[in-house]
Amino acid sequence: MKVLIITYYWPPAGGAGVQRWLKFTKYLRDFDIEPVIFTAENANYPITDPSLEKDIPNDVEVIKCPIFEPNNLLARFKKGKVQKSAGFLDENPSFLSKVVVYIRANYFIPDARMFWIKPSVKKLKKYLSENSIDAIITTGPPHSLHMIGYHLKKQLKINWIADFRDPWTGIDYFHLLPLSKYAKNKHFRLEDKVFKNADKVIMVSKSSKDKYTNQAKSIEVITNGYDTDEIKSNLVLDTKFSISHIGSMNSARNPKLLWKVLSELSEYNNEFANDLQIRLIGKLDEKIIKEELERYNFKDVQQIDYIPHQEAKKYQKQSQVLLLVVNDTPNAKEIVTGKVFEYMQAKRPIIAIGPEDGDLAAILNETNSGNTFDYKNEKDLKEEIENLYKKYKLGNLNTVASNVEKYHRRELTKNLSIIIKELAKN
Repeated sequence: MKVLIITYYWPPAGGAGVQRWLKFTKYLRDFDIEPVIFTAENANYPITDPSLEKDIPNDVEVIKCPIFEPNNLLARFKKGKVQKSAGFLDENPSFLSKVVVYIRANYFIPDARMFWIKPSVKKLKKYLSENSIDAIITTGPPHSLHMIGYHLKKQLKINWIADFRDPWTGIDYFHLLPLSKYAKNKHFRLEDKVFKNADKVIMVSKSSKDKYTNQAKSIEVITNGYDTDEIKSNLVLDTKFSISHIGSMNSARNPKLLWKVLSELSEYNNEFANDLQIRLIGKLDEKIIKEELERYNFKDVQQIDYIPHQEAKKYQKQSQVLLLVVNDTPNAKEIVTGKVFEYMQAKRPIIAIGPEDGDLAAILNETNSGNTFDYKNEKDLKEEIENLYKKYKLGNLNTVASNVEKYHRRELTKNLSIIIKELAKN
């Protein structure tokens, strides 16, 4: 059995977007499914991580098609770099920045990879006419890839699975885009076409599934997960009371409550202030540095830019406490950050800032991996940090997670294989 996986993000792409289907591809052969990859030949990735190439199975077929990236042209009209993730929309944009964002939002629909749809459909129609494929899988964002799947489904009647790593119109920043009424309606129309025509839709959280159940033919939930660890288990924990966040942190993901609590604890307890180490790994909004970290004047703040995936996992294992922050946006309850599963694998206590009745909180509770605190729950958050600090001083700050194995990438791929085989059989 063969599946064609249509993905924009593929090694040497780095960051969170590449992980999901790289790991599915790694394990699909264990379940008698041969993956074929279709990806961009000259993609303009915001982050690269060549170390991920080791996870690509030997001799897997990779088909590439050139892509035109208009972001490269738009960058010429700005003094600085074009933001490569809409999750980092500039809160104080210049006039030219506003123009660029307006153009991207209203003329590149679904997104700036729309010019890849037509050549990809043409190339894949030829490939599919010459090769036996049991199903195609599109993964977005970018959601232009779902439109490739839509056209192939319409023209070839092939089995089609649409995987939403992140929502389309439900993404946390959609309501912030300067969309015209026409553009907004077009996004909703195209999204609806995907839900109504895909034979199966896969989403990463239960709340996302519930939201679109009546719109799609069939929806399944397959979360993100963690993979077998290649890091030596004899890493030594940080000597300081380190609280680490691994991943991007923008203004919507700024844990203002946490900074306030840590500042108050530091003022009250000088020993806590000396022991505390805040470590932020990944892209960080400059506003957080200026308005939060510098203002509170914490004694030990480490800022580390993007690092290879395996290096990030080392920091996870060495940290005393791991921090998760769910964007304070309308879809907050649906958000399950991909890093939570590797956090669980690291077996360090997790503090999450987000909805206490959201999907992320449910997973942390189910696995006994950590606790979630609402954006304004200062009292309980302060008590939790004080409790963790006391255990740190006693030398017994640990966590005993359970039911984590079902989030291993191989186990999740097994669930995916069942969906593929059932679809091909029907």
